[in-house]
Amino acid sequence: MGVATAVIFDFDGVLADSEGLHLRAFQDVFEPRGWSLGEGEYFARYLGFDDLGLVEAYAAGHGLRLDRAGARALIDEKSAAFRQRTAAGLPLYSGAAECVRRLAAQFPLAIASGSLRAEIEDALRETGLRQSFGAIVGADDVTATKPDPEPYLEAAARLGIAAARCVAIEDSHWGLTAARRAGMRTVGITTRSEAGALAGADRIVGRIGEV
Repeated sequence: MGVATAVIFDFDGVLADSEGLHLRAFQDVFEPRGWSLGEGEYFARYLGFDDLGLVEAYAAGHGLRLDRAGARALIDEKSAAFRQRTAAGLPLYSGAAECVRRLAAQFPLAIASGSLRAEIEDALRETGLRQSFGAIVGADDVTATKPDPEPYLEAAARLGIAAARCVAIEDSHWGLTAARRAGMRTVGITTRSEAGALAGADRIVGRIGEV
């Protein structure tokens, strides 16, 4: 593979301590419909999904009839609920900003995430980190999301660097699968997954500051 020349981060669960906020935003729109989504189910089954993928998988898994238009309307409601819950800012993990600035001094950086790009852009501007990233790829920038490799391949392409020269940093086995399929080396972070679930990573760390 040669020497790594770029680093591509997942966002939620890697840089931003936001997975719980996404869960609560889904609960905000599920509960009025009589649907239940608990923390255990969310993190075990849906952690690596983008919003549309989660809604469609949840509907299929619970025997619910939901067409694509209904799913997208629900996602719009969830996005509004998420914006309300993050109006005061999106919390970063301890050490995340320092890690980004340290790596940005040595490598081109990008983000490949299942979140909407506007949500990521807003969070990075608030924390003063937007200028550290040469490319940001959200769920709305690709036709297939993780575990498909397209988000990582797109991020590498926008950086102008071969995927095989990139290292991906992920918190879920879905994301690690996507990065490996893209031909990247990987680092798994056990913020929301047990180390066993990240066993396919080239290296596993407990917190972003260790990267």
